[in-house]
Amino acid sequence: MVVETPPIGWQEELDAVRQRAAAGPLAKPGIASPEMVAGKSGLEIMQTMLAGHLPYPHIMDTLDFHLVEVGPGKAVFQGVPQLKHYNPLGSVHGGWYATLLDSALGCAVHTSLAPGYGYTTAELGINIVRAASYKSGPLRAIGTVIHSGRQLATAEARIVGEDGKLYAHGTTTCLVFEARPR
Repeated sequence: MVVETPPIGWQEELDAVRQRAAAGPLAKPGIASPEMVAGKSGLEIMQTMLAGHLPYPHIMDTLDFHLVEVGPGKAVFQGVPQLKHYNPLGSVHGGWYATLLDSALGCAVHTSLAPGYGYTTAELGINIVRAASYKSGPLRAIGTVIHSGRQLATAEARIVGEDGKLYAHGTTTCLVFEARPR
């Protein structure tokens, strides 16, 4: 007799990711030094951060979202908008959606880069198609690379709820460059 394990929910998955990362020696906000990332591909850098062996960006604490998955050409972030992310009209500020999308888009591009290369966002386009709130539950921004070349990379991302409903989608064009030591 085969017993199937019920799938875990997004919150349980995020809790497991956070627990694994917290066991890492650098699982705190900060900026990685050039020595910490030297010789690593973008994918290796993102995997090392996810494992808690590199500091994560402060913006993740500020806007209450977290990296939950990376792979070649893919990055997934999860967050729940809070009341502190509302605008004066009483809805989630567009900047929350934009930052969550920009993070998934940029980090997806980052996973496609060879050691010694960096990127910066040159263009970001977003479309908010459904209002989110602090009652929405967890939302995920799933970013995937469309093209990654020597000088330009493009990606697309969607913010979806655990039920599959689309909240926002976006695209980016990133400039790719040889990174210089700080």
